[in-house]
Amino acid sequence: MNYVTRVFSSPSQIEESAWDALLALEADPSPFMRHEYLVAMHESGGARPRAGWQAQFVTLWRGDELQAACPMYLKNNSYGEYVFDWAWANAYAQHGLDYYPKALVAVPFTPVPGARLLARDPAARTALVTALIQQVRDEDLSSVHLLFAQAQDVKACEDAGMMLRHTVQFHWKNVAPTLPTSLGSLPPEGACFALGRPGGETSGAPFTSFDHFLTSLQQEKRKKIRQERRKVSDAGVTFRWARGADITEADWAFFYRCYERTYLEHGNAPYLNRDFFRRMAQTMPQHWLLFVAEREGQAIACSLIGIDDNTRVAYGRYWGALERVDCLHFEACYYAPLAWCIENGFLRFEGGAQGEHKMARALLPVKTTSAHWLAHPSFADAVQRFLERESQGIGQYMDHLAQRNPLKPGLVVRDVSPPVTEL
Repeated sequence: MNYVTRVFSSPSQIEESAWDALLALEADPSPFMRHEYLVAMHESGGARPRAGWQAQFVTLWRGDELQAACPMYLKNNSYGEYVFDWAWANAYAQHGLDYYPKALVAVPFTPVPGARLLARDPAARTALVTALIQQVRDEDLSSVHLLFAQAQDVKACEDAGMMLRHTVQFHWKNVAPTLPTSLGSLPPEGACFALGRPGGETSGAPFTSFDHFLTSLQQEKRKKIRQERRKVSDAGVTFRWARGADITEADWAFFYRCYERTYLEHGNAPYLNRDFFRRMAQTMPQHWLLFVAEREGQAIACSLIGIDDNTRVAYGRYWGALERVDCLHFEACYYAPLAWCIENGFLRFEGGAQGEHKMARALLPVKTTSAHWLAHPSFADAVQRFLERESQGIGQYMDHLAQRNPLKPGLVVRDVSPPVTEL
């Protein structure tokens, strides 16, 4: 295909404008694949070789023009990935084989679905997958894993013989549910709702207020949410928010205190340090929204939300608190951000990895996809059989979640475009 493959040990070695130009061509970009974000991960020391993140960014070129690129890392552990393969590593070890180092195509510590293989056209995307697998063969690695991928990436990986794995996240869509227009348009039994991605035409109008959003929910769910919000209010807690350049240096410092404390309370050091967030404030301020909870004039908690004005998508990312207040987490991480999304015309709020409790707050289940290639034929066969069983389990899990649909009976949220994280 006349491509030249070049591998870089840091994203800073790739021209920012060339990388972001490829990202802008993708159907499902996110701020977390921007050049500034990846550089901040590396230069702040978060994604560093000593922590198990040895960068080998794979790129394809024609002359001086970047045709395709992806963030690839050599990993000697499976921390910070959110698609769990510890059992695979243990199986290798039990047979006297090395699972690590492995190759990973992902954004460190960031389980946000979207573009992973940046490509100028389908041919370049296909060639990039081929180059990834060849790179793994050349370095005698056990495997390559591409996490939380968009549909175009998933298809290219599957066409190359990679195995697919599904997980479940919970997302909220700013579309008022509607009654089906005819019996023929009723959703299949056990699948009474569906979520789409940006760019699709929807069957309902956006919510006009948080109270309007609540009217779409079952009575017990409405009552529970109002009770939880009242508990926070009755505790004397109020919220303010700041966006972009309006987030002050003091706000960022307070956020990090909360963020760090939350990790330490769970017995772990935080993945990201103060320098990373300082870089975010300097290089990507437009992609951040901060909610600060205050009581008696003192800040006591906060949540940091990623935002993208182009796609009008918000991403729940980090939270922390210095005081314990009943239901404060729900207000800071869900209710206040959802109200903000409604007021500001944002289309979707992604709640991050895992968390069935999000469903009671009307974040509905969405299937996300990763792709995997293992060099050892016998282990590849065993993992394929495992994934087939696991996929059946995910399907049953989705059916189970559908029975807990928080919407009023008969209402559906639909979008004519399929989720881009699925085929």
